[in-house]
Order: sequence, then C-alpha cells, then structure tokens
Amino acid sequence: MTMPIALAGIGKIARDQHVPAIAGSSRWALACTVSRNGAVEGVPPFTDLAEALAAHPEVRTISLCHPPVPRFGIARAAVAAGLNVMLEKPPGATLAEVAELERLAAAQGVTLYTTWHSRMARGVPAAKAWLAGREVTSVRVRWLEDIRHWHPGQDWVLEPGGMGVFDPGSNALSILTEILPMPVHLREAELDVPANRQTPIAARLHFSEDVEVTFDWLEQGDPVWDIVVETPAGALTLEQGGDRLLIDGRDQAVAGQGEYPALYERMAELVETGASEVDVSPMIHVADAMTLGRRIEVAPFEW
Repeated sequence: MTMPIALAGIGKIARDQHVPAIAGSSRWALACTVSRNGAVEGVPPFTDLAEALAAHPEVRTISLCHPPVPRFGIARAAVAAGLNVMLEKPPGATLAEVAELERLAAAQGVTLYTTWHSRMARGVPAAKAWLAGREVTSVRVRWLEDIRHWHPGQDWVLEPGGMGVFDPGSNALSILTEILPMPVHLREAELDVPANRQTPIAARLHFSEDVEVTFDWLEQGDPVWDIVVETPAGALTLEQGGDRLLIDGRDQAVAGQGEYPALYERMAELVETGASEVDVSPMIHVADAMTLGRRIEVAPFEW
C-alpha cells in the first residue's frame, strides 16, 4: 500500500537523493513539501508545517532533510503533531537532541528513524556477515573527497554544528559501527581546522583495536571511500563507499537497491510495524573526536 509522505528541507540532498528515491518507491507517494526556499515541481509547496498538515491531513509521515542545527525544532513539532519522522544523517546537532526526540516519539507512539545511508550500501550487509565472529587485527579507513564538489558554497558545514569533515566522515563511521564484530573507542585525534572556520577540514583518528581513520575534505579528483579490515582469515575491503566488496582482492557478488531507496523501504517497514530505529553510535565517535582531538590550525579555506 502506498503511503503519503511530506518532505521538508528542499536542498541539494533532498533533490539529489530523497526526491528520486520517493518517486521510485512503491511504498511512498510525495504529498507535499515544507521548505522556506525550495520546492519540487508538481508537488504542493508549503513554508509552514502546520499549514501543510492542515491542507494534507492524510500525511502521517515526514522526512527531514535540513542541516542538523535547525532540524530539531521541526522534528519536535512533527512528533508533537503525531507524525512519524525520518531524519537525514546526522540525526541531530547534539546527542541530547536525539535522545529527547526518541523520548518524545515513544511518548507519542510514533516512529523515529535515524537514517545512516552508507549502511545501505550494497556491500555492507555481506561485509558484516563475513566479519561476524572473526578476529579483527587492524582496520584502515580513508574517506577523502572534495568539499567544493559535494557541498558547494554551503558555509553551514564549516560552522558550529555543521560537523565539518565529519559530515562525510560519519558515513564511514556508520559503516564501521555496523560491520565490526567488536566495539572500538577513540584514543586520540588530530583535527585540521582552517584559520577562518570553526570545524575541521581534515582529521586523523586513532581508535582502540588498531583502527586508524583518515578524513580529508580537500581531496582533488575522484573521491576515495575505502575501508580495509585485516583478519587472520584474510583481508576484507569495502570500496566506493561500501558498494564494492572484496575478500583478499577478489570481488564478491553483492546485490541491493541503492542507499536511499533502501532507507525508504526500511522506513515503510518501521511505520507499518509501529517501531522506531534510533542509533547514535557514529555521532558518539564524532563527539569523542571533538572532545579529545588536538586542533591544528591550517590555511584559511575559501570557496
């Protein structure tokens, strides 16, 4: 059965990923949008959540695509209105915000889903299954991309709450926390912060269990989104953000529908069963890095 859904915060990620995923879904139909500055052609636009719900009372679910800092207010209002809420990653600007939304959603009896799209990459489930029960001897992560390509002109990502390089880096951390058969914790970190900005443009994280992570938002050319896990049974590699899985250098057959279509499929399952799925484990590692990290001032960043 197709369910109506509202989409709020019509920016780059909404247009690039959410709108096509909803359009291609047999479970959802985009009923309206809520955004101060954006709209989707052919879909009724609103700038206020209450007005949207008054015009479309059939809508019981909303997907929020705002940056993390302004997202909490509309998420809280949506939960208070009895809506099921799907949150773009990261699910909030702070851990406390997400905990409060989880509490409110449980009290209202609605679904709250903290999405981590990279966990839906095609190779991730198979990687998790292969690593289950195995000893991990080391992990090396390289998540390198060009901020000017992926976040052109978006100053908010370099402001407090924007997370800086941890915005894409949380994708890697979401995969790590999904596939590793053991917990890890941060021991130390170095954070490269441009002289004219507030959040890191690059970071190097050193975890327990010999896990080393490198993030860089100034990579030129094609992005590098690789995770290599060494075990006594062989080396597991995830490339292309988790879409390609190799064991000892040999490609493994993986299948899947793509990250955002899979997120909306999962949201439909949660709504239909009245369940929530709230996981902040990637955010915990980011918060720890911000706490433990040694800040290194680097050259100013300009678009």
